[in-house]
Amino acid sequence: MIDFTIPTETVRLAEEIKSFVVENIVPFEKDARLTAHGPTEDLRDEMVALAREAGLLTFQAPKRFGGLEPSHLDQAVLFEAAGWSTLGPVALNCAAPDEGNMFLLSRIANEAQTDEFLRPVIEGHQRSVFAMTEPDGAGSDPGQLATTAVRDGDDYVLNGRKWLITGANGAKTWIIMAALEGAGATLFLCDGETPGIVIERTMDTMDRNYVEGHCVVRFDNLRLPASSLLGEEGQAFRYAQLRLAPARLTHCMRWLGAATRAQAIAVEYAGRRTAFGKPIGQHQGVGFMLAENEIALQQCRLMIWWACWTLDQGEQGRHESSMVKSMVSEELFKVADRCVQVLGGMGISDETPVAMIFRDIRAFRLYDGPTEVHKYAIARQILR
Repeated sequence: MIDFTIPTETVRLAEEIKSFVVENIVPFEKDARLTAHGPTEDLRDEMVALAREAGLLTFQAPKRFGGLEPSHLDQAVLFEAAGWSTLGPVALNCAAPDEGNMFLLSRIANEAQTDEFLRPVIEGHQRSVFAMTEPDGAGSDPGQLATTAVRDGDDYVLNGRKWLITGANGAKTWIIMAALEGAGATLFLCDGETPGIVIERTMDTMDRNYVEGHCVVRFDNLRLPASSLLGEEGQAFRYAQLRLAPARLTHCMRWLGAATRAQAIAVEYAGRRTAFGKPIGQHQGVGFMLAENEIALQQCRLMIWWACWTLDQGEQGRHESSMVKSMVSEELFKVADRCVQVLGGMGISDETPVAMIFRDIRAFRLYDGPTEVHKYAIARQILR
């Protein structure tokens, strides 16, 4: 049986979230603290305080931490509402990388690690990073992991270099993937101020929706105690997969919200801007672009819902999430591109948020694996 009915309570909460974003967060899109490297820590703290006051902060958290623990399908509706502004997920504490890190830590962190590293992130008091990607290969292919960890008595000593580490500046909760001698890829958990973590620089990237941007990081004899081991030795790839399938989908949910916003702006503009004697939306060339966008947005929405339903049935969803990530990232980029085209000169300016959405959605085609890597994985699965 196929039923596309969304529970009344989920619809109500989505409307509340969208209203909060429109009224309280959209005005920050013109704030000087939204820099070329994303929102500053100060801007993030101010928005988080508003979400906390509204009772909407980290609504997706497990119930044992005070959250609503919505199903994956419910999340699809709620995260789309949060994504109406690219700052919405930051304010509500459901943005990457924190959202995925909270999901992972809630499943494998022990009690002491939960109290020190997870609860403060859920409560919005500190941010987290997932340090896996490296300049020389590890990322889409984590098998090329070059950062090493060796045992030294009861400690672990890590050395290596990472890049594109989102939000590294100022983050307190660090999840680090390293190749442990004799065991393989292993996850470690530590405080971002631990001696040996060196933030070399913030990279200049085309997107600006993540707090403090993306950094190049070096581990210089980073010494961690045995208590820093996250989960079991040699199980990092398995844990990463636990995190990645849902995280791919939450990326899709949030960017669907942003693309829907861009479409709404383009539709409004096409209805009032005139050319050759009538509103430009009545010209077939523009009207067809808007129609194509409407079709694509609904296709993306249904694909996301399908994969979320699969996860809610207890499946791993790796194949399904790869299909959705591949299709949705490409289609939403086309939607954003057509919105720029409809807006004309306005579309390449910061007079509306469409140009920002366009830049950020272009980067989305790379987040959590580029389209080509997902298609490679899909092809391997169907050829088995």
